[in-house]
This record gives sequence, C-alpha cells and structure tokens, in this order.
Amino acid sequence: MTKTANLYGRVFIECQIETKTGLHIGGAESSLSIGGVDNVIIRDPLSNRPYVPGSSLKGKMRSQMEKFHGLLQNQRIGRDVYIHTCKNAGDYADCIVCHIYGVPGEADFSTSTRLVVRDVQLSEESVAKLNAAKTDLPFTEVKWEAAIDRVTSAATPRQMERVPAGAVFRPAEMVYSVYERADVKRFENVVEGMQLLEDDYLGGSGSRGSGKVAFRAINLTAKARDSYRQGKKYERTFDTLDDLAAAMPDVMAWLEKDGVPVTGKEG
Repeated sequence: MTKTANLYGRVFIECQIETKTGLHIGGAESSLSIGGVDNVIIRDPLSNRPYVPGSSLKGKMRSQMEKFHGLLQNQRIGRDVYIHTCKNAGDYADCIVCHIYGVPGEADFSTSTRLVVRDVQLSEESVAKLNAAKTDLPFTEVKWEAAIDRVTSAATPRQMERVPAGAVFRPAEMVYSVYERADVKRFENVVEGMQLLEDDYLGGSGSRGSGKVAFRAINLTAKARDSYRQGKKYERTFDTLDDLAAAMPDVMAWLEKDGVPVTGKEG
C-alpha cells in the first residue's frame, strides 16, 4: 500500500518552564560519582548543567492525556511500564492521543506523529543565580528523605538531587504538524496536555512534593505551506497557561483562517 503525507504547515509553541518546587529528572547511574547522591539528575554532558529532556515533557503529557481520556494501557515499553497504543485503524481514526503523540513504527495504519518536543536548557539567568547561591552540587540541591519500614518503623535515609524551586528552563519549544483538517482542532488537545502536566508534576517524587512546574511567557507562531519561510506570529504573548487556555477560541479561529488553513477537499 502506498502512503502519502500532505503537510499543511506547523504550529510552534515557545515558552519557558519555571520550577515551583524542586525538580528531579533522573540521570544515569554512572553519574553517582558526582557526590555520592543516591538519586542524581540528568545533566548535559558538555556543560554539566541540568536540562529537561523533551522525552520527559512529551511522555508526561501523553500519560496525563491517556488518563484523562480513560485509554487502555496495552503497550509495554519497559519493566512494568505501559502506555496506550491503538492496535487497528478503526481505533486510531478517533484517537486523539495516538495522532498527536504517535504509535510504534511497525503499525501500518498510522500517519506521522504530530508533536515534537525539544530538550530545554537551563536559562543563563538561572545559571548565574545558582552559581552565586553556592548550591550543594553544581546548580542543584540535595534533599534528604527517609524511607520508613512499614513493619519495624526503621528509617533509612537517602539523598535526592533536585534543581531548586525558582529555576527557569528556556526556550522550551513544541512543534505541532498539521497533516489533515482534524489536526487543527486537535491542537486544543496539545494545550490540554500542557494544562494536565502543570496540574500534576514533572519528573520523579511528585507525590513527595517535587516537580511542580509552570509554563510562562508563551508565544505561538504558525508556518502555513503557502508562506512557510515567512511564518505568522500570533499577536499576543501569554504570561501563563491559564491566559492561553482562556484565549483558545480566538487562537483556534486564527489558526483555521490565517495560521495553518487547510484547503481543498481533504477533511
């Protein structure tokens, strides 16, 4: 069977991510030599600075969307880790999550993944601020916790590395591709996924207080097929995600008319 891909354009979300509580996104065990910390964070191997992997952002948004829409967790991707994946063309046709976030490459019924989420670096302002603060480790704090034995009540201390609250990562960039008319409408669900993440947590130990983040200084740009090189910027910058959510009717009208219009018989 021959497939064709018809790209009508892309929508770009650029913003910054502010940590409201300490952020822990785990790194490789080989990093334990940093300072004997039990649970280390991921760092850029060239700068040694913390960063937010695009896979962590996208994975958390996907997970929240799957829960929000009550989707079956039927695809194993690791030890005791399952996600939702449509298994046939009929289910895929109506699935918001699989269209936006993708399905395994071997599925012969799927089309291109709509959402790309890029890695986000620690801002230069936060680098300077954390350097001046003389944190426990470069750019991070060490949080002490205790694991309590439920039978003996014995406490086992452990350390967790976190990026301190108040740090800012930027620029965060999400790229959303439009391949069919329905994709314009699905853009609302990308913003919905961001809201669900913001109300939950990013990274590990969220149930113990870590990982609350906020999206700030949000800019939207669209590049339609007939004017791709120029692009068109939405004329408002949203201070918060709530501001963007409140303006979505106007944003959607702009996308459909000027941002990424889908023309012709394609529906």
